[in-house]
Amino acid sequence: MKEADISTPGVAVFGSCQSARWMVRVMQDQGFSVKAIWARSNMEAEATAQSLSIPFHTSRVDDVLLRKDVGLVVIFCPPSLHSQIAVKALGIGKHVLSGVPGGLNQGECLRMVQAAQYYPSLMAVLAYSLRFLPSIVTMRDMVTRGYLGESVTLVDVRISCASLLDTKYTWSCDSGMGGGVLALLGSHVIDLLTFLKLGRVIRVHATLHTMTKTTDNIRGIRQITADDVAMLQLHLVGGTFVTISINSCLSDFLQEVTLCGTAGHLTARQVRRE
Repeated sequence: MKEADISTPGVAVFGSCQSARWMVRVMQDQGFSVKAIWARSNMEAEATAQSLSIPFHTSRVDDVLLRKDVGLVVIFCPPSLHSQIAVKALGIGKHVLSGVPGGLNQGECLRMVQAAQYYPSLMAVLAYSLRFLPSIVTMRDMVTRGYLGESVTLVDVRISCASLLDTKYTWSCDSGMGGGVLALLGSHVIDLLTFLKLGRVIRVHATLHTMTKTTDNIRGIRQITADDVAMLQLHLVGGTFVTISINSCLSDFLQEVTLCGTAGHLTARQVRRE
């Protein structure tokens, strides 16, 4: 019997940030052929393409999306473009992997969801990473097997890290452009509640605060509005109470997820010292 010919799709990457460059290297290491890269300027696109050995570069969105050798679009550019690129890509038959946040408002996110539902044969994924951690997968399996008892009563999530700001003023400094710990880190936690099958959120109390409003490089007329502290309390439809604490005011990285149930508790913790 002749083996089926299974080939990976050609990949196009939107973005030239550190995350986009890391993604290109990972995909190349896994056997994917990265055919094209997009950046905000031709100069930036050319420099990125040369450093990563990518044959095609451009600053025009359609020049990438219309390439016949591209089957998978990876989006790690400013969030204001996420929805626009994803909806276009899905509409012409491309698979999509998009970074977070999915959009700047509910309308942009809904357009992405609707485009994904219209073409169910296409992969349409937001890059929520917590659900793929082996510890979190094990945690969900243990909850499913009843390790915590009849129900999960409390979820406590704590994340602390260094500043998420760029060295110069960019979208990461502006809450209206997708910056802030709630959009960039808190969205992963909200997705985690879905992954753990804990029920829909019915009530939220949230406090967001910007502790760092200027830096040595960002000052004057432009001020930072992106939140670097987020405190949330959520009530889920099944009765579970969720507390979330996120801050980007420290140098060390800490990520901790604790589930408490009627018969015990589980904790997944990740610590990295800088």
